[in-house]
Amino acid sequence: MDNNPELSGKYLGTITEDFVAISDTLKEASYAVRKRGFSEYPIFPICKTEQPIGQVLIGAGELNLTWNYFITYLDEFVQRKIVDEDKVEEFKEAYKNPDEFCCLFVIDTDMTSFVYVPYPED
Repeated sequence: MDNNPELSGKYLGTITEDFVAISDTLKEASYAVRKRGFSEYPIFPICKTEQPIGQVLIGAGELNLTWNYFITYLDEFVQRKIVDEDKVEEFKEAYKNPDEFCCLFVIDTDMTSFVYVPYPED
């Protein structure tokens, strides 16, 4: 699995379009995960097809989106060995404030990558 930190324009446009439509829902879900004590590190895997990480939060067909949005958190990424146990602290240090940024995990045939997208300001 390649983790390319640079997200090409091919992805950026469709992610941004979707994000504008569902950012409030993602922000609320992130808050709920943290408030209920599940994790301080919510992650939203996104993929155009089905994939096994997390649970479906918003299907692409529900709101005419390009991507399916799933919800999970750091523990599952460690269990699935996507984030190595010896890299957990490094991940936590790199993780951006979840009140201000949404942590997406983009999964596509060409790449997989963590991407932090700022929530729109109220």
